[in-house]
Amino acid sequence: MAQAAFAPEPTPQPTEPSFDVLRWHDEPWTAQLALDLLPETNGPKVEVLSGSVIVTPHAGIDHQSVERELPYLLHRAARRAGLWVYPEINLVSGKDLFIPDIAVLRMSGGGRAAIDIGQAVLLGEIVSAGNRRKDVIDRPREYAAAGVPFFLRVDLRNRVPAMALYELTEGEYRPVSAAAAGATFVMRQPFEFSVDPAELLDEEAPAEDPDGEG
Repeated sequence: MAQAAFAPEPTPQPTEPSFDVLRWHDEPWTAQLALDLLPETNGPKVEVLSGSVIVTPHAGIDHQSVERELPYLLHRAARRAGLWVYPEINLVSGKDLFIPDIAVLRMSGGGRAAIDIGQAVLLGEIVSAGNRRKDVIDRPREYAAAGVPFFLRVDLRNRVPAMALYELTEGEYRPVSAAAAGATFVMRQPFEFSVDPAELLDEEAPAEDPDGEG
């Protein structure tokens, strides 16, 4: 008697968003698939680029300090120009999903899980030591290709914060304004804003006393 051919059991698929899907989904990823299948998280960034899911852990605490202070200050100035500022929101660019450190939008993101990149007036990245190429080269190139008018970069090299604003001109970002800690960074577009980059970074904790007294 012929023996029935072995049929492997189908791979179980989660009934609700779960990171388990990363183990069985072997087709190219899109922004919409990630939004539909992966859970919301306050932990690592989960982005999609060229069909692949990219998971990035949180950067260092200096990065988080700037991400706490700068969007707050920018938002207060942006509202006077009818714009909205958010840290780390889901931005859909075709099939890609980006989570920039800072996003300035033409519209409120209230009630939405994601926003189309066409609503972005300015996107900003805080340069992390472990992702320097991404923040300095790759992301500006991708944002420029999507037509985002302005790009803001904050660099924390050697704990000396510096800011630079770039404007999209003929498909590339050109520098408009820059300043380092101790000077005033000023921008006029897409709205008026100024800050000393030194104000964005927390004081470094004092060194511990080897005798345990400090």
